[in-house]
Amino acid sequence: MEWLKNAVDYGIIGFLGLMSVAAVAVAIERHLVYKHIRIEDFPDKKTLELEITKKIHLIATIGSNAPYIGLLGTVLGVMLTFYTMGKEGFMDTGKIMVGLSLALKATAVGLLVAIPSIVLYNFLLRKAKVLMMQWEIRNGRERI
Repeated sequence: MEWLKNAVDYGIIGFLGLMSVAAVAVAIERHLVYKHIRIEDFPDKKTLELEITKKIHLIATIGSNAPYIGLLGTVLGVMLTFYTMGKEGFMDTGKIMVGLSLALKATAVGLLVAIPSIVLYNFLLRKAKVLMMQWEIRNGRERI
């Protein structure tokens, strides 16, 4: 069952790390797009909306699923601890605590990925709405 410990430690937590990097990379890219976008270059609202909402769904997906992936790591870590307890019979409490801390580490990392991702998503969504409103103000009324 050592493979399960490695799967949680490197697989789950590593995957959460990749998700975090992806969310930050998309957020930076979108922020740079928003910073340099010229709303007067868009003839209609729908074209602008397509451009400014591109890729932000990835950040929302990462933010909403990271806690579940962390929870998966927690469940696997607890399963590993119970398996080891059952296999060895009497166990040192130190071994039990190590197993449970591994499990809780996965949950913590999942939350550390999810919370900033949702914050970034809300920040970018607000900026997208502001750009849409600026387009509407500039063009008088909504053109479809």
